[in-house]
Amino acid sequence: MEHRILKSISVLFHPLIMPLLGVMFYFYKTPRYVDQNLINAKLISLFILTVLLPILLFFLLKTLGKVSSIYLKTTNERIVPLALNGVITVLILLRVLPQNEFIELYYFFIGILMSTIISLVLAFAKFKASLHLVSISGIFMFFVALSIHFSINIVKVIAIICLLTGAIATSRLHLKAHTYKELIMGFFVGFIPQLILIPNWL
Repeated sequence: MEHRILKSISVLFHPLIMPLLGVMFYFYKTPRYVDQNLINAKLISLFILTVLLPILLFFLLKTLGKVSSIYLKTTNERIVPLALNGVITVLILLRVLPQNEFIELYYFFIGILMSTIISLVLAFAKFKASLHLVSISGIFMFFVALSIHFSINIVKVIAIICLLTGAIATSRLHLKAHTYKELIMGFFVGFIPQLILIPNWL
């Protein structure tokens, strides 16, 4: 039972869905008026680019024998998917979330791009930073910054993210997917880029 729960946590909070959740939360909490049709268009575009396209690319890479599972268990398996994710993120910054529309989301994805590049460099160096921790820690820092930026009280949300971070880390350890060092590195790879970019929009 415990094994199933911990495995479910890894599946439910896969890194692919985290950027979209961050954007959905932003539109839910922003005090600015944003036309609902524009929100829907952005969310659909992001769903296609951050979830559907990576899944399709994964199946292509699996067919070609480049990856064995969606968890990218080895550093060699990570290189191509991370590089492709970096290209997709650049496309999002240029076409979906340009700086002049939603500056907060623009820098959120700049941070994601930085984390992706760092993770890619680490993969070349044969170090497998936890992408689950990269994504959840990036979301955590972004939400903290949003609460300050918009002067909103989201203490409960941030507390839940802290609990989720612990649950995800426990899950990855239990499944023997990562070591403590890989989890800690993953946390800081996601957290620090979002932190250093805050002065650009806060």
